Amino acid sequence: MATHSKKVEILVDDERIAGTFLTPETKLPGVLFVHGWGGSQARDLDRAQGLAGLGCVCLSFDLRGHGETLAQQKTVNREHNLRDLIAAYDLLANHPDIDPSAIGVVGTSYGGYLSTILTALRPVRWLALRVPALYRDEDWTLAKRDLDREVLMRYRNGRVPAAENRALSACSQFHGDVLIVESEFDTFVPHPTIMSYRAAFVQSHSLTHRIIDGADHALSDACHQKAYTQLLVNWASEMIIGSRLGRLR
Repeated sequence: MATHSKKVEILVDDERIAGTFLTPETKLPGVLFVHGWGGSQARDLDRAQGLAGLGCVCLSFDLRGHGETLAQQKTVNREHNLRDLIAAYDLLANHPDIDPSAIGVVGTSYGGYLSTILTALRPVRWLALRVPALYRDEDWTLAKRDLDREVLMRYRNGRVPAAENRALSACSQFHGDVLIVESEFDTFVPHPTIMSYRAAFVQSHSLTHRIIDGADHALSDACHQKAYTQLLVNWASEMIIGSRLGRLR
């Protein structure tokens, strides 16, 4: 966050000494949370509260086919949900308290996949991906529920070049800071998928990769949920505080 400085004189014993006021800008960083397939915004509220405590304006929301629109889950596809994400981003970016140059996105699984594509369409400074899923481009308009799971898992278990996948291609053009969080015993997003993402971020400003030992895809154990929350808050603290200090130099 940028700061303003103002030179002042302090009157003491009929003399004047120099001082400088440093005051923060009123604009704040923004963070958008994107849940995974079958999830909801409710799963992100605790983490959003933690980042709000750092001085961020946070937004969580339900993709179509989730929450109050659950009935649409049979027909919704990636194009629908990408539009949802863009609309949510634009709402956050237009918030009167937001610094539009300091927006982060936190995506989980399917939401992580969509978040990487968002970076090619909207400015994103910080990108946190927990167990980001990967999908074949050719099935883009197919209803998400109709995807062939066996074909998809074979795809995820191979190394996918960035040039051959829309999400990974967006990663290869991303210049911000990245956090990738992997679950050790993930049966939905295997290690090769994580490595495809990691290899794609060739232009990122920084890349942090963490593995939660013993965790499954959904972080079913409360201790793994806590571990991820701590990872995310610590990383976000480093990114946001580092950004503020950088503006002071």
